[in-house]
Amino acid sequence: MQTILGANGQIGEELARELKRNYTSDLRIVSRKAKKINDTDTVFSADLSDREKAVEAVKGSEIAYFTLGLPMDTDLWERQFLTIMKNVIEACKINGTKLVFFDNTYMYPQNNEVLTEQTGFAPVGRKGRVRQQMAEMLLKEMKAGTIEAVICRAPEFYGPGKTQSITNSLVFNAIKEDKKLKVPLRDDKLRSLIWTPDASRATALIGNTPDAYGQTWHLPVDDHKLNYKEFIALASEVYGKELKYSVIPKLAFSIGSLFNKNAKELLELLPRYQYDNLFDDSKFRKRFPGFNVTSYKQGIEQIKKEQ
Repeated sequence: MQTILGANGQIGEELARELKRNYTSDLRIVSRKAKKINDTDTVFSADLSDREKAVEAVKGSEIAYFTLGLPMDTDLWERQFLTIMKNVIEACKINGTKLVFFDNTYMYPQNNEVLTEQTGFAPVGRKGRVRQQMAEMLLKEMKAGTIEAVICRAPEFYGPGKTQSITNSLVFNAIKEDKKLKVPLRDDKLRSLIWTPDASRATALIGNTPDAYGQTWHLPVDDHKLNYKEFIALASEVYGKELKYSVIPKLAFSIGSLFNKNAKELLELLPRYQYDNLFDDSKFRKRFPGFNVTSYKQGIEQIKKEQ
């Protein structure tokens, strides 16, 4: 059996579908209010901040995928994420379960540096420090040989369905609502965006590749990196109309943060939009040359079909 911990979001749902398609029908879905994604799934509702529930959630599993997310609330992250991570690691150790940790890039430097699996952690802000501590907690156990685990790391999302990201919020939601698009800080800096179904497919592939364990993997992105100006021009081509946008300066976010909690939570992530975001996925591409990466044009076309 394989188990998905935190399966209510886009990554968890797509992962469940991919595992059913290509790897196993014996899937357990775990979340606070667990719901089946495939007809053959079993469900287990659990709060993973409860150690005993975490142990029970993983029991009997060959592989557990940690795809759990929390709302963009720094205080909540600091209260819960490290406890949940510790509980999941302990649960996997107790049950002899492999752990696949779906991670993000918040702990990386927010500058022009090319980001590889060897890039040192240099978080900007409290959320980044939480993600650093989570990753380091698992890396320590992996190094000690107490758990068989692998880290799958993804940059900023864009995608269909429930995908939650800055790009989806400011670009695609605005298109759907026929509003002017917004771009944070700069429109001339290259972005590395991952198509969420690709992120889930790649995570399933790594999780079911025995020799991938004990390592960190950058998940694959379209290698034709675009800046927001070019990305929106491509979207205009796909949608068949000129999509107008405005660049929102940092001052506007700072003022907005005084009145809007979401804007406040976004502030610490803004520095990465001042620089080219260069996410290197060459390790994955070399190991899995047959993996088909969705192009930006294909992704935008899919989003348009769903709107």
